[in-house]
Amino acid sequence: MEKIKIFTDSASDISFENEKNLDIDMINFNITMGDRSYVSRVDFDNEAFYRLMGTYDGIPLTSQATAYEFQELYKKYYDEGYTDVIGILINREGSATYDNSLMAYKLFLEDYPEAEGKFRVHAVDGQNYSGAYGYAAVEAAKMVKAGKNTEEIVAFAKDWVEHCVIYFVPYSLKYAGKSGRIPSAAALVGDKLGIKPVMKISDHKITTALTVRGEKRVVKKITEKTLSEMEEGTPYMIVYGDDPQVKDQMAEAMTEALGYGPTDFYQIGAAVAANAGPRVVGTIFREK
Repeated sequence: MEKIKIFTDSASDISFENEKNLDIDMINFNITMGDRSYVSRVDFDNEAFYRLMGTYDGIPLTSQATAYEFQELYKKYYDEGYTDVIGILINREGSATYDNSLMAYKLFLEDYPEAEGKFRVHAVDGQNYSGAYGYAAVEAAKMVKAGKNTEEIVAFAKDWVEHCVIYFVPYSLKYAGKSGRIPSAAALVGDKLGIKPVMKISDHKITTALTVRGEKRVVKKITEKTLSEMEEGTPYMIVYGDDPQVKDQMAEAMTEALGYGPTDFYQIGAAVAANAGPRVVGTIFREK
């Protein structure tokens, strides 16, 4: 009989409540700001991290999870009697975390050959950031509780991340410019002119879908883009940062347009905020 464990990383931005109530294990990324190092979700919550960002002039740096960390995790799961562990992890093209999880499993089996066939690791490349794959981890954990088997859970997670899209707007281009997501000169000009890029993340890539002049049009444009690409009747989520008011505006606009509300809300943590800044808003949905 299968004994299944779901784990993810802190860039998935799942809530502490879901982490605890659904028994999802979390790999917490290290965050460096100047000469100080922190562990995300351990040394601070999101609000405390936003405050830290306000006192730091540089760009916080995130560290990938190492193969050694995964080996230690796999040994723990093996000792606890798990037969299948499913890791739903950050976009492999934005972090080596996913590849390190695969390497670690190979090394683990070399160290513990008796585990071959008895202990299986299923790594799912999230292909995206934040709740785009965080939702897959949450739903996977619900499926474990419902008695679904490994094959069904992995198939669901892979299908979701392969068809998931985020549209979001960073209200300040300071962080995107410094991190290289947007050329620094363009970011400076954009901020001065009040131009906001509507960013699209899907299939491992971050692109600028269009631009919006002025903050008042942000929610409307994201709603329009989402409706044009979203598969009818499917769940959607709201992603946001340090501004609950704009989160509520986004949810209200989407609810009015679709006739039903968001399945969940994902507040960006350190890994995403370091590149996008603390104030963002957007939607997460399944494309047609």
